[in-house]
Amino acid sequence: MAVKKETFTINGEQLLNKVKELIKEGNIRKVTISDKNGKEFMSFPLTVGVVGTVFLPVLAAVGAMAALITECTISVEREEQPGEQQ
Repeated sequence: MAVKKETFTINGEQLLNKVKELIKEGNIRKVTISDKNGKEFMSFPLTVGVVGTVFLPVLAAVGAMAALITECTISVEREEQPGEQQ
């Protein structure tokens, strides 16, 4: 399967909700969070079939980081489903 990259620029208040939303989508392979200057704060893979308590520490770290930053960028590596157009 091909991998498609997407980037979202959001403020710190929206960070945790956006990460939770991406995890629920299920076709995400990797999430990277960077500051507005491009410095990487956190990067974590999302494995298919891994849910629930495994992500609690990651979400706690994302929530703590969201309180410290004002603007950030989320880069997402997403698996393209058969039939999707690029």
